[in-house]
Formats: sequence, structure tokens, C-alpha cells
Amino acid sequence: MAISVTGGGSSNTSTGLGQGIDVAQFVQLALAGDQANITARQTTQTALTAQSQALAKITSDLSSLSSAAFALKDPLGALNGLTATSSNASVLSATAASSTTAGVHTITVANLATTSSFYSDALASSSAQFASGSFQVSAGGTQVGSVTVGINNGTLDEIAASINNQTSAVRASVINDANGSRLALVSTVSGASGNLAVTGGLTAADTNHTVINFNQAVAGINASLTVDGVPISSTTNTISGVINGVTLNLTSPGSSVTLAVNPDASKATDAINQLVSAYNTAIKDINAQFTVNSDGTGGGPLEADGSLREAQAALLGAAVFSTGNTGVVNLASIGVNLNNDGTLSVDSGALASSLSTNFSAVQNFLQSTTGNFAGNLSATISNLTDPTAGPLGLDAKGIAQSSQDLAQQISDLQASLTVKQQQLTLVYAQVNVTLQQLPLLQNQLSQQLARA
Repeated sequence: MAISVTGGGSSNTSTGLGQGIDVAQFVQLALAGDQANITARQTTQTALTAQSQALAKITSDLSSLSSAAFALKDPLGALNGLTATSSNASVLSATAASSTTAGVHTITVANLATTSSFYSDALASSSAQFASGSFQVSAGGTQVGSVTVGINNGTLDEIAASINNQTSAVRASVINDANGSRLALVSTVSGASGNLAVTGGLTAADTNHTVINFNQAVAGINASLTVDGVPISSTTNTISGVINGVTLNLTSPGSSVTLAVNPDASKATDAINQLVSAYNTAIKDINAQFTVNSDGTGGGPLEADGSLREAQAALLGAAVFSTGNTGVVNLASIGVNLNNDGTLSVDSGALASSLSTNFSAVQNFLQSTTGNFAGNLSATISNLTDPTAGPLGLDAKGIAQSSQDLAQQISDLQASLTVKQQQLTLVYAQVNVTLQQLPLLQNQLSQQLARA
């Protein structure tokens, strides 16, 4: 709180009989020491706020880095992803889950699964009346609907609505084209289990009493294929379970197709690049706190923070983690190099080569159950940021507590200063009045002495 005092008296800074004093200035001078004490604490509090914000940013960086490390060590994550590649995507494609075993399979698609459908002979319009008749609809050998011409089943529109109200195994609709209107029946299940059969017929209410028959458009049959010589039948063209963890998507019959299931190097590359990016963000923000120009300027709010120095050293140590002397044992051996400023850079060619020629060794280095890079990095970050024992966690708590204590001190000092200011204002105001009255008192005394 800056002192701002107004009071009676002359603005003349000199004092003397009859002139009085500048009360505001006297009060301000008297409180200068108290105000300086408050200002010093406010300056310290501002510095603590800057430290807290810088530390929060670095802690956030480390949290992102921890997430990137977890993505590498996650047994269901990017390093365990597999990709299924078809030699002829026009015949079939496939997707692979992480539970899949890498390998090569030979698949031949003889025919696709089809969806059964029927259609009726044409009438002049969908509202044309039927005179009589009935028919039954079966799906997979089981009757699912039956229609008899009557009051509510006299037109194609009404018959379609009746079938749809009876069953979900068949969808009925009316198709209109240049030939007229026809009732269409389509199974809701593909393959032999959804194959439709329609028995019976209808008679139109026209002058010729035209008989309306039903015609099969497509028979419902199962997909037929062989997988590694084993015959497979499927009611759908999307097939799971034949190859563990692989879903086959049949597109058309064709010649023999080779399906290769391999580790997904693309996902692994993305995950490694994301880790490098997160690491560089964290180490750069830490380094910036200690960067000082040749003239001594620069540096961040945490320049003198020993805990941050400890964090910097721990991260650099995690970056050069090694599991041995030969093979894929550290980041450099997979094409991720440590630069002079502590950041990492990726040699894309070297990384691609490592993943294509020795994926399992890269995977083992990054996420093996014992002594792996990602696990070590995660543990390092956890140890640094733990709120009860980590140096950065304790640092954050200490800064917060110091800032809180300072805030209370400043509040108390400001309250005391306000009271003291009020008291001094009254005192100096009285002094001012007394000084201004002295000439009058002197004159009165002189007159009394002259009459004596």
C-alpha cells in the first residue's frame, strides 16, 4: 500500500511561527520505513509468483512427458500395435488387434456372403387394390410374416406396412419405376441364415384379375473362403476369429491373397517422435531458467533453484539410460541422439531401419518388464514431481507456503500502517494548528506585558 495522506496546513515545506507544517508530507516521511518494509515484501511475493508459474509450467511439461513415456510402455499401446497388409486389397483387407500374432497367411475367397431379396410383379401404382390372395415369408427356413388381402391389406403400401409391423427379419418397401409399382422384400441378415422364401400369391383387382407372383432377386448364401488351406464359411463378409485378433473384410472373389501381419512401425515411430517432442519441451523450459547472457542478464525466476538443477540432471540421466553394451541398448542405437544442449533429435532413417530390421529388440529396450527406457523415465518423472517427497513437488509446496505467509504479513503490515497513519495525521495536524496560533499568542502576551 502506497502512502497517500492529505491534511491541513500550508504546502510550504518550511516551518516557523505562523506558517504551520505540511501534515501530509510529515506523515509520509514518518511512515517511509514502514512502507519500504511492505514494498520489499511485495517485491518478494512477485518473485515467488513468477517462480510458482515457471515451476507449474515445467511440471505440466513433465506430466506430458510422462504420458508420452506411458504410451511407449503400455502393453496395449503403440509398440504392440500390429498391421495387416493384403497383397490384393480388391479381394480383401484386414485389421489386426494387439493380441494378434505376427505372421503370413494365404487366403482364397470363393464367393461373398449375399443378402436375400424378393420382389413382386408390377402393379399400376402402389395404391392399386388387390382382389384376393395371401402369401407367407420365411427367413432361414422359419416363417416370419404372413399377409392376407383384406380391409387393411388391400394395397402394396398397406402390405409393406403390415410386414414391417410383424417382423424385423425382413424389410418391406414399395419400388416405383417405369414398369409400375412392386413390393420388395429384403432380409436383414446376410448369408444362408437370412435366405428368404415366399409362398403364395395375390390377385389384382383389375378387369383381368391379374395374378401377382413373387420373384427371387438374390439368394442368401454364406461367404466361402479358405484360410491357410482350411475351408471357412461365414454369414457375413466381415469375419473375425478365424485368425486370432484379425478381422477380415471380404470385397470380392479372387485369386489367392497373401495377408502379412507385422508390427505397426508407423504407430511406433509416431509414439517415439511424440516422446522426443515432449522431452525437448521439458528440457528446453528447464534450460531457459539457467540461460544467462554474457552481460549477466537473462535467466529465469528459478535460476537459483537447486531442485530444478536436480531435475535437469535427472532428465539428462534418463535420456542416456542404457541396458547394456551391444545391440539396441540406448536411444542412440535406434536413431535418437542427445544434442549438446540436452535436447534429443531423431534420425528418421536410422529409426526406420531399426524398426524394420529389429523391431522386437527396439520394443524390448523401450518396454521390457525389467530395466526398460520408458519405465525408467516414468519413474524418474514420478520421483521428481511426487508432492510429498519429490524435489519439485516439495519446491512447489514451499513456494506456495512462503507466498501465503508473505500475503498474511503484507496484510497485517498494511492494517498496522493504516492505523499508524491515522494516528500520525491527528498528531501532526495538532502541531500544525499550534504553530499557526503561536503569533497570536505572542502578540497577546506582548500586550499584557506592556500594560503591566
